[in-house]
Amino acid sequence: MIAPAAKAAALFFFVTILQVTIVSEIGILGGSPDLVLVTLVAVALTQGSIFGAVAGFWAGLLLDVARLGTLGFTSLLLTLAGFWIGRYGETTGRDRAHAPLLSVAVVTVLYAVGSLVMHFLLREPAPARVVLIEELPGTIALNLLLTFPVFALVRRLFAAPAPPPEVEFVG
Repeated sequence: MIAPAAKAAALFFFVTILQVTIVSEIGILGGSPDLVLVTLVAVALTQGSIFGAVAGFWAGLLLDVARLGTLGFTSLLLTLAGFWIGRYGETTGRDRAHAPLLSVAVVTVLYAVGSLVMHFLLREPAPARVVLIEELPGTIALNLLLTFPVFALVRRLFAAPAPPPEVEFVG
């Protein structure tokens, strides 16, 4: 049996490679889907806050290295996102049907705003109008389209093994 941490590491490695090579080139409705963020939401909702934070850090580190960006930039944002979505899953939202959609929509907006704030703090140019008005609605719509397939895959991947059947002695 493979440990959940090893499954998550392999999943985020694969999803990061897919995001950087294929998914980031897709531009529909002015935005592009964020497969890593949607996968992080699914993992954090099913596994909890600490697991979500560690998975967010790992996914962000992989993205920062793959994009040759500022090391730790995406890691910080995804660590916070993984923790808070995991916390939401632990407290109220794990078994609700609307939880994945609500979580993906909220985290997509907060990730965009957090990214703008981080760029501002690092004194890097970041056009807020382009990010929040032109790209964000399309990104939210595309992320919401990815939510249920990714959530179903993550649920299947991290499903708890079935307990062995009990043996009843008749005598």
